[in-house]
Amino acid sequence: MWRLWTNASGVLLLLCVLTTTANAAYQVGVGRADCTGPVAEITLMGYAKLDQKGCGLHLRQFARAFIFDDGTNRVVFVSIDACMVGFSLKNAVVEKLQELYNTTYTHENFILSGTHTHGAPGGFLVDVMYDITELGFAHETFDAYTNGIFNAIKRAHENMASSRVYITSGEVDANINRSPASYDQNPEEEKKKYNGNTDQTLRQLKIIRDSDNVLIGAINWYAVHAVSLNNTNCLVTSDNVGYASILLESEYNQGSLIGQGSFVGAFASSNLGDVSPNMNGPICVNTGEECDYVTSTCNGENKYCIAMGPGDDMFESAEIIAKRLFEKSKVLLANDTAQELSGPIKFIHQWVDVPKKQIDIQLENGTVQSVSGCLPAMGYSFAAGTTDGPGEFDFKQGSSSDNPFWNIVRDFIFPPTPEDIDCHYPKPILIASGRIKVPYNWQPEIVSTQILLIGDFALIGVPGEFTTMSGRRMRDTVKNAIVSNGGSEDTEVVIAGLSNTYTSYIATYEEYQLQRYEGASTIFGPHTLQIYLSVYKTLAEALIKGDKVDAGPLPEDPDKSKLLSLITPVLFDTSGWFWNFGDVLEQPPKTVNVGDTVSVRFVAGHPRNDLMQEKTFLTVEKLGDNGKWNVIATDANFETRFKWTRTSLIKGASEAVVEWDIRDSVEPGTYRICHMGNYKPLWGDIQSYQGISNSFVVTST
Repeated sequence: MWRLWTNASGVLLLLCVLTTTANAAYQVGVGRADCTGPVAEITLMGYAKLDQKGCGLHLRQFARAFIFDDGTNRVVFVSIDACMVGFSLKNAVVEKLQELYNTTYTHENFILSGTHTHGAPGGFLVDVMYDITELGFAHETFDAYTNGIFNAIKRAHENMASSRVYITSGEVDANINRSPASYDQNPEEEKKKYNGNTDQTLRQLKIIRDSDNVLIGAINWYAVHAVSLNNTNCLVTSDNVGYASILLESEYNQGSLIGQGSFVGAFASSNLGDVSPNMNGPICVNTGEECDYVTSTCNGENKYCIAMGPGDDMFESAEIIAKRLFEKSKVLLANDTAQELSGPIKFIHQWVDVPKKQIDIQLENGTVQSVSGCLPAMGYSFAAGTTDGPGEFDFKQGSSSDNPFWNIVRDFIFPPTPEDIDCHYPKPILIASGRIKVPYNWQPEIVSTQILLIGDFALIGVPGEFTTMSGRRMRDTVKNAIVSNGGSEDTEVVIAGLSNTYTSYIATYEEYQLQRYEGASTIFGPHTLQIYLSVYKTLAEALIKGDKVDAGPLPEDPDKSKLLSLITPVLFDTSGWFWNFGDVLEQPPKTVNVGDTVSVRFVAGHPRNDLMQEKTFLTVEKLGDNGKWNVIATDANFETRFKWTRTSLIKGASEAVVEWDIRDSVEPGTYRICHMGNYKPLWGDIQSYQGISNSFVVTST
């Protein structure tokens, strides 16, 4: 920061400030917090399967926060291990931050981005369309995410330090396009500009503390769906990108348990809309033959066309993808040729009512046409699902024609108007979500649009899932606007997907015409991407010029106490006549080998009695030479699983199974497994308990 004094001491102070600025471009803070939601009986968000309710825990959820300050402006980016985020969630975090820090953190300088894991609890988006498969609003999920995000930012705020920030990138083979038929609709000349139909570039920010040259943080953006674990999984998990973060943090927090240690490493989402980690591709699981290229069906049925791999099962697949991302990130962190960022920090934000937004577009014949967004609506192919998780009934992707039966069902409940049908053409509307206001809004109409600029690095916060080509067009549009208005030609532009508001998908106009899943889920109609390109172009121009933009209309944040919820609360727990909570029902063998899986079964209480944030439902402990038990793994480790079952709803009885895969890195010795939990008696307060297994010996042979 520049200051001018007229006396001699003032000149010395000015020189000191200049020297410090030369050594460290920014003040940076990093922070991480546990944000794990309810792990039992809340439907997992992502596959829209009502019966996919949580039954335990595979990997804990974390929020990872990064604050950047140049002495004049401050911005914050948070990546959370959740399917996506919505306005109400971000608004709750902003309100908590402003109680503590006044207006230091606002909607304008703060991007909140979901990793898009499909293995985390839902019910937190407030919009009916997105919470309906969770039986409505889940206050436990909402509060868990709010508190975790807030705590991560608070920790980052409290450890700000002079730091240097670097940008670099590398290629990773960890994705395929799950809708190549849609991608093929894009212009041939445009497709020739790129090596393939997915973005395989991992872009990384590296943060080095100036005082001791220590690596304190890294953010990686990569386009891949966090759906290695499919819709048969019921364990809460952060999936492939969450595990990549755990691997990275474990590498640089040696000796610390997962979730602890000063280094914070995130793998955040980007333009992943049509991108899958299931790299073996789709196949008809009933015949072994290839699926239909356009409709992703097998003899006309979509439920058999499923993509898998690259592992032999979904857990191995998640681990393979995670390790590919982790290994590339680690290589990039050791890269001494990364470009150091310098220059001012800026930010710009605007609320946009997309259905009311009008823009002019140029047609192929050279004429100009005025178009606008549509009220939200979901198409038939939305109900078909994808090859990562097929839908139900007789829906199939690539459907551009109506079905008389489903039209009757639709029109009885929420009929679209002729204006809706015309606006969304060629999408056959299945759910006219923008017309439904009972009991409250079904999908957002006002969205958050935002750009953060850190020197020559531009981060675009987008309110949904951009497809590969949509993201490429957005990056080009923003960079061209920056450069043409005086910005650096070296500016690196990155898309932060699923940020601030969730509005499903954003396909290109050409992809929209085929009406596969992504086009059918582009809720504002065929010109959605063109509208966003126009908005972000204006934002980028204003950002570089230093101009202000109209704030736009603030979305409504409904009273949470009035939201619909059919989620049953925990009434009580009982341990049975002859047992106590924590008692072991099934002990481990006395001796096991490396490569085995140990399983221990406990009398348990309901996990929703205490979400155990910053704690654990289990520990794996090793007996030390001093006779003390040392924790070597928790429920945040990939090799552990906490499984919960309600054995009697009437009696309120439950059991928990703790599993531990003994990997090659485990040292021979004496071990035990513990389970921690809480139970709710018929009368009185919730009580904690602990169960401890017999000890067992791990041998190397």
